[in-house]
Amino acid sequence: MPRAFTLIELLVVIAIIAILIGLLVPALGQARLTAKATVEATRLQQLGVGVAGYLNDYRDTLPQALGPLPGGGEAVIGTLFGGKKGILPFYGIDSIGPERRPLNRYVSDQPVPPDTEGGNTELVPFSSPVDRGSTSTGVPIPGFTSTTSMYTFVGSSFTLNDHSLSGEDDATLVPLGGGRMPYVTNTAKTWLIGSQPIYNYQQGGDRGMAWFRPGQVEAGLLFVDLHARARVRVPVGVVNTTDDYTFLP
Repeated sequence: MPRAFTLIELLVVIAIIAILIGLLVPALGQARLTAKATVEATRLQQLGVGVAGYLNDYRDTLPQALGPLPGGGEAVIGTLFGGKKGILPFYGIDSIGPERRPLNRYVSDQPVPPDTEGGNTELVPFSSPVDRGSTSTGVPIPGFTSTTSMYTFVGSSFTLNDHSLSGEDDATLVPLGGGRMPYVTNTAKTWLIGSQPIYNYQQGGDRGMAWFRPGQVEAGLLFVDLHARARVRVPVGVVNTTDDYTFLP
């Protein structure tokens, strides 16, 4: 007659299964993050191909667009280099759409729709799969103090390196008011396009953009030599140059 499992044996089997699940779930979570980081790096490389084409047409000039300033006048707004309309009602973010964001036509394999077209065109290369927005946008207006998606908020999960962490008047690869890129000393270390967390600690603040894991800010970066890296650690504070990257030309 077949021998049945005892209660103790059944509990041991359940315990073993629970231990295996406990070991596998974190590994699966890490694998998902690794896969998403790979996708982010791939999209940065795709943007890099577009930048190469743009530079071929506009020698030494990065894709840049002017946006209106709240106090009057205009300035180059790094996020307007490409992507879709955002919802932020400043700097032209919610009015300057795909047609006037200069890198789009070099990246999209479809005709870029005019800004007047209804709806909001999705431009996947400008969306990071790990984009979790910002817990503190710095915008003191109800409904805009935080966001769950920078892609939705400003139209792109990525931004151009147009100023340092010291402040928006400290130009890096785009001169104030626009123009040609300066000579870059180390093209393999100076970043060109990065995911939004690269500016997490601008002017000593903290925008809460820990996209990969709590308490750790990491960014995807495309460098001037057009190679890309994912999950580059961003140190706390106004640190413009690390062992991995620099804002400075």
